[in-house]
Amino acid sequence: MTPSTVAVEGLATDLHLPDGGGPFPAVLIRTPYDRTRHRAELRGWARHGFAALVQDVRGRHASPGEWHPYENEAADGAATARWIRRQPWNDGRLVAVGASYAAHCALALALDEPTDARPDAVIAAVPALGTAETAREPSGVERLLARAGWWAAHGDRTDSDDNALDKALAADPGLLTHLPLTGLPGRLGRSLPSWPGLWRHRERGRLLSGAEYAGMPLLAVGGHHDHFTEDTVTLWRRWGGPSARLLLGPWGHGLVAAPGPDADPAHRVSLGELYVRWARRALAGDLAPGQRGVVGLGGSTLWVTADAEGEPRTQNMRLLHGSSFTADPERPVSSEDLAVPQNGPPDRCLLVTPPLPRPLDVVGPVEVRLRATAHTPSADWAVRLVALTPEGVAQRLAVGVVRREEPPGRQAEFTVGLGRLARRLPAGTRLRLEIAGHHFPAHARNPHTGDDPVTASRLLPSRREVDAGSVALRLPVLLSRPTPAHPAEEIPR
Repeated sequence: MTPSTVAVEGLATDLHLPDGGGPFPAVLIRTPYDRTRHRAELRGWARHGFAALVQDVRGRHASPGEWHPYENEAADGAATARWIRRQPWNDGRLVAVGASYAAHCALALALDEPTDARPDAVIAAVPALGTAETAREPSGVERLLARAGWWAAHGDRTDSDDNALDKALAADPGLLTHLPLTGLPGRLGRSLPSWPGLWRHRERGRLLSGAEYAGMPLLAVGGHHDHFTEDTVTLWRRWGGPSARLLLGPWGHGLVAAPGPDADPAHRVSLGELYVRWARRALAGDLAPGQRGVVGLGGSTLWVTADAEGEPRTQNMRLLHGSSFTADPERPVSSEDLAVPQNGPPDRCLLVTPPLPRPLDVVGPVEVRLRATAHTPSADWAVRLVALTPEGVAQRLAVGVVRREEPPGRQAEFTVGLGRLARRLPAGTRLRLEIAGHHFPAHARNPHTGDDPVTASRLLPSRREVDAGSVALRLPVLLSRPTPAHPAEEIPR
């Protein structure tokens, strides 16, 4: 194999060519996270007969220019794709591959550019679809901790400091409590001119709107414990290309390198080998048409097909306390601590189910319907579902947050989506439902004044009432034993 570093349209690019005369199909990865981290991955692709390239995006690491997240990737990717197809070692076929921001680069190339630049297949893992999708929940609530960590590590700089926020929090544990949130760069001690502008992005769905017209196969990969699970599944469902495959495991954002607490050794997958098999069949036109995929069932050893979605079933719940509570942004419910205070006035409404009489396989979207009242003009409703195991261990299952604006004191009926679950709950498990006004620091605190949480400098407590009898937890339950599947069989099929 022949490795080299070249400037492709001015951008630093590592290239690994397979042994032999070629020409070869090509694989392209474009990343802001330092192309040198991908050299082993390039060698793996090259060993399997692919010309493999990884490129630092504009303004990052060895590539010149200015770094503007989510702005230049379609055009720069198209220029690189055209360059690849002009090389004598390329047979004209190209696979765009990436995870997280690099998946955004692959999708932007596939969906935003003219046909002559588009890849012939796309592998998008834990895809960051765009600025608004990464910064906010679909309801508009700000994903504070994740974005603060990413911007501290990568924003407005040519290199990265992956632990920047952790180091800043170690020095000042209350770093994210200081107001306004637009002042975070000063507290981090460095310039971040793009930080305030990040929160002005609210328009979602640009890449998803183009997915319907995609003309190539897709492999979408995600984890149940990832921020972007819903985006990954929606991308797969909307993909209009000849075939789309979904691989969803009990993993975090790092996929198999970040297994969740419900993962089993049976959920370990050699992603590299699977990607190669899928890419070969995709380029040969040998994939069966339509949407197919597999989902790892956490808490078990099973993989099930992606169409094995449960029937919605409402769970009976008993109120423990807090049908009236105060959501105080000065003392918000923590997103990082599953303990529930035993003393003092309630800060959340707490409900629990009886122990499950038998194991329950839950696969699909979870939601909670309720009637509730806030005595402030703006209110966030954070709903967290926790499993209490027969051994007494609390395990986070799902979280959803919505923002409501109603006249103070007016009761409203609404639904909070908690995302997707794929989990086997053993007999004896109880489900605890927490309804609160904050989920901090994962999400910014609603100040309850009607002001923007990012620019607000004043916080008010919000009195809340929940009609406990109206609370309906709906779980998608598989009513029969699921048929086992396996990624190595379903994904390349």
